[in-house]
Parts: sequence; C-alpha cells; structure tokens
Amino acid sequence: MKYSIGLDFGTLSARAVLVDLESSREVCHSAYEYPHGVMSTNLHSGEPLPDGFALQHPRDYLDAIANMIPAIISMAGIDSRDIIGVGVDFTSCSILPVRADGTPLCFEAEFKNEPHAYVKLWKHHSAQPYADKITQLAELRSEPWLKRYGGKISSEWMLPKIMETLDKAPHVFENAVRFIEAGDWLIWMMTGTETHNACMAGYKALWNKREGFPSREFMSQLDPRLDSLFGTKVSDNIIPLSIKAAEISEHGARLTGLTLGTAVAPAVIDAHAASPAAGITGAGQMLLIIGTSGCNLIMSEAEHNVDGICGTVEDGVYPDLFAYEAGQTCLGDHFDWFVKKCVPANYTIEAQKQGISIHKYLREKAKKLSVGESGLICLDWWNGNRSILDDADLSGVIIGLDLRTTPEQIYRALLESVAFGAKVIIDHFEKCGIPVGELFAAGGIAQKDELLMQIYADVTGRTIHIVDSAEATALGTCVYGACAAGYYRSLAEGAKAIGKLRSTPFVPNMENHKIYNLLFAEYKKLHDYFGTGENNVMKRLKEIKNTQRI
Repeated sequence: MKYSIGLDFGTLSARAVLVDLESSREVCHSAYEYPHGVMSTNLHSGEPLPDGFALQHPRDYLDAIANMIPAIISMAGIDSRDIIGVGVDFTSCSILPVRADGTPLCFEAEFKNEPHAYVKLWKHHSAQPYADKITQLAELRSEPWLKRYGGKISSEWMLPKIMETLDKAPHVFENAVRFIEAGDWLIWMMTGTETHNACMAGYKALWNKREGFPSREFMSQLDPRLDSLFGTKVSDNIIPLSIKAAEISEHGARLTGLTLGTAVAPAVIDAHAASPAAGITGAGQMLLIIGTSGCNLIMSEAEHNVDGICGTVEDGVYPDLFAYEAGQTCLGDHFDWFVKKCVPANYTIEAQKQGISIHKYLREKAKKLSVGESGLICLDWWNGNRSILDDADLSGVIIGLDLRTTPEQIYRALLESVAFGAKVIIDHFEKCGIPVGELFAAGGIAQKDELLMQIYADVTGRTIHIVDSAEATALGTCVYGACAAGYYRSLAEGAKAIGKLRSTPFVPNMENHKIYNLLFAEYKKLHDYFGTGENNVMKRLKEIKNTQRI
C-alpha cells in the first residue's frame, strides 16, 4: 500500500487528507483550527490593529502539522513508511520575515509586540498605497511584466507588503534575512531546505519563467533600499511544481511523525491545488473555488494580456500551459458577516428549534423567492474587489432596500451578487480571447450550498460540475505529493486517477437565466459606476472613517 498526504492551509484552519494511491480512495481527513485565527488586535497589548491589517501567528501552522499528521496516521492504522509523498498548499500571498535559519522574527522577544513581524495574511490590505506606487512606476517605465498582472498590482502581493514593512517598521526589514511565503516556510521547517515555488513566485512576487524578477533598475527607482531585494531578502531559487522539493528531515520527522526521507512537493497556492482534484487537465476548463473568498482559474495554450486579473504564469498550474488567475476577495465572508451582524434574533431562535444552522434556515427561506422578487442588487465588495477592478479600497453596496425588505431577501441578493461577480470575470476572459467552456466548482460552500450553485448556473448560463470531495484542495495537493515521490509520471496522470466529480451537475434554468440577464445588466452598470471612472465615493467615505478613528 502506498499513500500520499495533502496538507491544505486555509484562512482559519488547516486540513489534511490521506489518499490510498492504489485505489485513489480518500482514506481519512483531519483538521485543525488556528488558535490565534486572523489577528485583528495586537497579540500582546490587545490594542486594535490598523484598518486593513490581517495577521496570523506562524506557530499555528507548526501546531497544525504536529496535530493533523499523527492523527491521520493513527486513524488509518498505517505505517508511516507507506506514506511516500506529502503536498502542501497555502493561502497566498501570506508572508513572514525570518532569520537565516528560518526562525520567524515574531518568535523573538524583541519583536513579539511588533505587528509587522507576524505573517501578513493574503487579505492584509493596508499595503494598497505601496501597490499603487509600484503600478504607477511600472506604467511610467512601460514595464512589460505589468501586462501579465492585468495592468495593476494588488495590495495582496509580496512586494507591497514588504514595502509597507520597510516604511512602517524598518527595524523588522533590516533584521529579516528572508521574507518568505508561509507555504515555503512550512516546507523549510519540515525538510530543512528553503525553496521558493514557481506558483507563488509567479502570481504573487512578479517572477516570470523567462525574465525572472523585475530589474534592479526598477527596484532601485522604486526605493534605493530595495535595490537587491530579489536574490537576497527574497529567494530567487525558484522551483517548478511537478518535482520533489526536498525530503522530510530528522526535525520534520519528530514534528510530524512522518518517516525520514519522505518526498515533499513544492508548495502551491491553495486554490490552484484543487485543479487536479477536479480532473482538470487542459485549456478552457474554469475552476471556481468558492470559500471564504473566491478564485477563478483557467488555462490556455497561448499567452494573452488580460487586464484586471491577478496574473498569468507559464507552468503556473500544469506544465506547458499558461494559467490565469482572477478572483473575488469576499465570498463566504459576505454571508458570515450577514448572519453575525444583521439577522434578527427570532430567525436564530427558529433555526435552533429546527436543529439547523442559520445559514441553512436562510437558504430555505431564500429558495422560496423567485428571481428578481426582492428588487435588490448588491455589489460584492465587502472586502474590496480583486478582479477585474483590483481595488482593495472599494466597499459593498445594497441597492433597492425598502421597509418591506426581509433578511432572506438580502441573503439571496448577497448570493446573487457573488455569482454576478463571477460572470464579470468570465465575460472578461472571453472578451480577451480566452474561451471559457466547462465550469468546475470546489470549496466548502460549493459542497453544501445547493441554492448558491444553482444561482451560479442560472446567472452564467453554464453547467457547473462539483468536485466530489469535501477537501478538494487537500485532495489535489495529494497529487503533487505523489508526483514528488515519482508515483505519477505527470500531474495530468494524477488528475485523471484521483480527480472526481459528482454524478449530477447543476444545469441552468434558462427562464431564470433570462431574468438574471436583466439583473446582471443593472449590476454591471453599478459595477462600472462605483468601480471605474471618477466617482470615488467609497474611497472618500473610507478617508472620513479613518480620519474619525484617528
């Protein structure tokens, strides 16, 4: 018997899956919630962090593998020597400053009270001014790499976050030997080998397979102190996804219970790892990751310039294909916000009486509403817009409220808004010459929210296939682990073996689709009015809010 483990590190928790490679069967799962969660206050002083901060504690990641992997080995009743490969996926860009041996600065007494010494999570958005500065200089210099990132740099990426640290906490910058993606750091801790994977480097650190990182001239003009950033404080040892990154070290074996020498794959962005789990092997198949946030991935045999997306990376998911990433920064977070902040007590009480979650209770009530009945449209920007506007300073909108509006009407409008946001992205890809054929969906919400998935199908007018795994990203990561061990000859071979879909897809109701086309036309007008042009009302409101907080 031969097994592979997939480790999936999300926003609030980590998950692990063990796969029997002979039968392609998921044997068992394990999960670990981060004790520190997403830090919104200073860990030691308790003071609120600045607006836009989203930090994590790297200790949570080590505790996760120390708990999950032994648990899986015990549940399965197997010998750890039969586990031949390990894959790791991680939210990205989530970076931390470390010493030469990989020790995070936040582990040291000198820096434990310094927010910039902790992990800056993917949704850490306070670096937007630095992202804007990078974009402006790249435009001024006509840097060719800017087109690969949709013409605009995101606050979620590595360089803006490092620049923020340099500006706000120069002592952290000076003491950091490396700024490293959390996924790469975790592999370092397990193997003793530092790597920088091509997926995260390409999408989040401005690296290109043929051209490398931005030039020293660009970096020096951006800030003289960043002249030699790439190759010193950011590793330029970039490795592809389909190889073995390293092997479990003695320290890693003690930490995880795995056998010394077990193959470990390079880290991969969490959303991208789900592609093999969906059985995706070629161009034109779009994967929708529907969770806390949303990610839209599609591959093409040719390179196209697509403005407003997160990036285009050659070999970014599969060898010999250009992989394009777009996404939505707030998806499940919308629904979570609503049930925590806006649902009346009697709804919660009734859900408890029925023994169901408040989300399911609202879904059941929302199902009874016909398309367009509420007269509501939302802009799904509670956490800014990632694609295609790429602006973290945008905020949410609800249009059409009146005294008869009910909670389930608002809830359904929020569901519809994320589907509209996905349609904007799909339409934009096709406009830029990338055909979008079949849709595949993975993630916790795709698994359990039938209403939302039907809305996606009705809004887009496309059939949607659901990955038949509660842990699609971890399952896909198992393929990378098995490839690292040499069990599969290619990622495509692994995807064909392990990828699995539910037998019944979501098929669009074309009558609903006609009505949704009318609603989408209104959504698009609001999208363009608030998101483009000279109307900056959302940003002015944010400035007033920040002034009052001071």
